[in-house]
Amino acid sequence: MLNRLNNLYQKYGKQLIRYVIAGGVAFVVDFLLLWVLHSCVELELLLAQVISFSAGVVVTYLFSIYWVFDFRSVSNRIAEFSLFALINLVGLGFTILLIWLFAEKMGIHYLLSKVFTTVMVTLLNFIAKRLLLFSRR
Repeated sequence: MLNRLNNLYQKYGKQLIRYVIAGGVAFVVDFLLLWVLHSCVELELLLAQVISFSAGVVVTYLFSIYWVFDFRSVSNRIAEFSLFALINLVGLGFTILLIWLFAEKMGIHYLLSKVFTTVMVTLLNFIAKRLLLFSRR
């Protein structure tokens, strides 16, 4: 088991660490924009989430193509971004569902709900992007 974990780290560790750092930057953008839009501008929570999440997607895409991944398996950049956006739309669906569940139904503060949700969606997005966009197959 430890050998398998070590092999996974050797194969994906650098990318995962960079993805987590990039995700951290994107999270700060997303989190702060969510707070500004919902608490200061008083936009409805889920609309503010869609806007802030979209800003985070742009940040993640730029980091992914320029720093995180060393191989791009889709040569057509429009197709690449389209698939990247589709993966993120699925992630957005999970994000909205989970924030609604945690904040609206379970009564957990929306910013704490955002933290829980971000961890789950980030892991799912990394796996999907690594497999579909940034692998040597």
